[in-house]
Amino acid sequence: MLYLIAQYFHFEGLANLIRYQTFRAGAALMTALVLGLIIGPRFIAMLRVRQGKGQPIREDGPKSHLAKRGTPTMGGLMILVALAVSMLLWMDLTSPLVWACIAVTLGFGAIGFLDDYDKVKKRTTAGVPGRVRLAAEFLVAGLASWILVNEVDTNLYIPFLTGYYIPLGPFYYVFAAFVIVGAGNAVNLTDGLDGLATMPVVIAAGTFAIIAYLAGRADFAGYLGIPHVPRAGELAILCAAIMGACLAFLWFNAPPAAVFMGDTGSLALGGALGAIAVAAQHEIVLGIVGGLFVAEALSVIIQVAVYKRTGKRVFKMAPIHHHFEQLGWKESTVVIRFWIVSIVLAMIGLSTLKLR
Repeated sequence: MLYLIAQYFHFEGLANLIRYQTFRAGAALMTALVLGLIIGPRFIAMLRVRQGKGQPIREDGPKSHLAKRGTPTMGGLMILVALAVSMLLWMDLTSPLVWACIAVTLGFGAIGFLDDYDKVKKRTTAGVPGRVRLAAEFLVAGLASWILVNEVDTNLYIPFLTGYYIPLGPFYYVFAAFVIVGAGNAVNLTDGLDGLATMPVVIAAGTFAIIAYLAGRADFAGYLGIPHVPRAGELAILCAAIMGACLAFLWFNAPPAAVFMGDTGSLALGGALGAIAVAAQHEIVLGIVGGLFVAEALSVIIQVAVYKRTGKRVFKMAPIHHHFEQLGWKESTVVIRFWIVSIVLAMIGLSTLKLR
């Protein structure tokens, strides 16, 4: 919005700063952060009143989690409000890439909200049936993929190698939707401990802010040998807004958590990262940078598949962060060590920009 206003006045005076994506990225981060910190206490108080007993806790989970009973969920609403305001203020709203990512973020947030609402209302951990939720997610992701493919090509670029790619053609629509849905659900599975998913999302968003900015610049993209995506730099502003909103949420989610993110936040944030990766044509790099999310999702898939086939468990409990809890690690130890893993994976992901 502010970009369009500044453009109307030909970027004169201080409005010239708004021309620069780096300035708007910093402003978006601070806007989301400050707004999130301001509205946080009122949001939490409102959720406590409306939810009463808070988020249902799994009876078969780690016993230490039973102490979290009464903690409200749907804290992702706070993230989405701060994120939406920041996006609308600082992003160039004429870009289809922007609207595709906004559609995924808000669409997945709405799906997560319905799931959280169902859990709280029925006092169960089940929520909306899995098939119904997945169908809704693929519907949103399919629409976003259609918008994105009109702006980018249908090649899957291979990191570490310059000029190597797999031409997917029409199959790219399915692949893009799968990346978005997979990212959303992987972050959702990671969100099981206080602060566990939030900081890795901040790290991944910061990494993709750099990648999106470089991919949007023809000069940098040519020098680094990465695909150039016109106007992809606007997504760096979205990434910065995600960082600010998540940091504000983490202020209240730090142990002991005053509020849980819920599916409302985790699905929206994961879907946003998936959409950004598709828009910047760095889908494989997302698998590296978000390797922690991938590991969490794979642990659940492996656990379920092996148990159905043999009746035995590979892990003491899935997702894998609960496995380490069952091994005797304290919750804070699991969280901090997983943060460290996320930082290392982000560095590896960034290294792919030059090792081509």
